Amino acid sequence: MNFRVNWDAMGVAASLACAIHCAILPLVLTSLPVLGINIIENEAFEYFMILLAMAIGVYSLRHGYKKHHHSTVPIIIFAIGITGLIAKQIWHQYQLWILPFAVLMIVTAHLMNFRACRVHNHAHEDDCDH
Repeated sequence: MNFRVNWDAMGVAASLACAIHCAILPLVLTSLPVLGINIIENEAFEYFMILLAMAIGVYSLRHGYKKHHHSTVPIIIFAIGITGLIAKQIWHQYQLWILPFAVLMIVTAHLMNFRACRVHNHAHEDDCDH
């Protein structure tokens, strides 16, 4: 049986998990500090989620670029989204303004990459070395 991982779907899922963690979890699970559990304002967890989204995105978009469509547009949009996630950590008081934009950019980049990979099963340009 041939099993393949759809890295764009994984990237969308990681981005959405990050958005859910950052936006909904504080509203729903406000009793966690009473129980001694702190994942709401845990910087290590925040950076882990950003690194996870970035690692999956870089792998997925690099694969799509090199093997299928040779378009830099999804990479640029993804970079803007990741920059937004990092900016959210720096300017934490504005995270509710920055986060939706950043997640929208990351999800858009993965969807564009996914669609471009499906349209161009294997595109070749002059600089293509495979």
